[in-house]
Amino acid sequence: MDEYKACNLDYFPENILIDVLSYLSVRELVRAGRVCKRWNRLVKDQLLWRFVDLTAWKGVTSRILWLLLRHYLGCGLRCLRLRGLLLSARGGTFLSESWLRSLSTKCPRLSKLYLLHADLRSLHSCQLLPTSLQVLELRGCELPREFFNQTSPSPDPSQERAEATSSVGAQQQGRHRKGKGLASPSGIGIERLVLNNVPSFTDQHLKSLTSWERLSRLELRDTFRVTANGIRKCAAKDGVYGVEGLSRLKFLEIGITGRQGYQLQMASLGLGAGWLGLEELSLGGKEVGPGLLCASRLKNLKCLCLWACTLSEMQIVRSCRLLRGLSQLEFLDVAFQPKQSPPAVEGEGGGSGEEQDNEEAAGVDNSNDENNTVDMNDPIPSLRRSLADLLPSCTLVFTNCSVQISAD
Repeated sequence: MDEYKACNLDYFPENILIDVLSYLSVRELVRAGRVCKRWNRLVKDQLLWRFVDLTAWKGVTSRILWLLLRHYLGCGLRCLRLRGLLLSARGGTFLSESWLRSLSTKCPRLSKLYLLHADLRSLHSCQLLPTSLQVLELRGCELPREFFNQTSPSPDPSQERAEATSSVGAQQQGRHRKGKGLASPSGIGIERLVLNNVPSFTDQHLKSLTSWERLSRLELRDTFRVTANGIRKCAAKDGVYGVEGLSRLKFLEIGITGRQGYQLQMASLGLGAGWLGLEELSLGGKEVGPGLLCASRLKNLKCLCLWACTLSEMQIVRSCRLLRGLSQLEFLDVAFQPKQSPPAVEGEGGGSGEEQDNEEAAGVDNSNDENNTVDMNDPIPSLRRSLADLLPSCTLVFTNCSVQISAD
């Protein structure tokens, strides 16, 4: 018994201690590294710094970011979540160009960056972000006007003058530039871009995304300054030099849910021009109605998701008649409107009225029992039957759906 009383954390192997430390937050990890030299070494293990979330740490300044980057963050970092100072009374510069360059050098495997309430107007371009990024998510951020523009690096003037002295060198330079322009990959390797409640995102920013060669998923939530004309101009379509616009885009999400007094300037109406290669479409809130009207123009559409809206069975059936190629139709947080029965006409039916009343009175209990046994994942069985007839090869998914009950 005396041996167990004297036992402490020093007797545990390091892999178990690292598992215990993995349950701590970033702030607690930094404090744990001050206990002793052994803990300081264990805290710096890169297994503890694969997914770093600093959104719960309020008041993170640039000084703290430099401290974390110099002593803790390294090649093991995969996902980084940061909270800016946009809503803080302290204010000040949050992300600097020098810190982003150091982050790109020291964390070459960083693939996902999430920024919350960050003021990015001090950064002239998103090309300052780490080149290893594949997912960029911005929520409640402020953007400069040319943030998403992609600019090619400027050539060295001295090298140009040296090569221009020889005609042969000039011809070789022209052939080299031509071949490089055809085969060089895009400088921005982001494949998924999520914009949630970014009021400064406009049609001009959307137009800049057409130069991103690897962008395959675009999610626009509460970006109320994006118009139907902007969506129409960026749609992938056949042009003079091939497919123009967002040609590599496979997934598009448009949703307006939190904007009060939103005007009838629905961005999803821009889908009416068609979109080559678009396979998945997600519509939410006030964009569902106009989006369903234009979804029939999407020839390659396979998956459709409708969320946070109110729909009627007739509206859904009419829209799905032209979507024969759908393989999955998902309803998420959708409130379905009940069927409206035609009004009864007095005197119609003759003497059988009393018999109908008796049958309805006798079947009240049975109908109540049936309504109580309806599964919440399948709120309208008639809708499922109608869609099964229209889209026999389509998978229907109902998640957290409900049926509106009228006051009458």
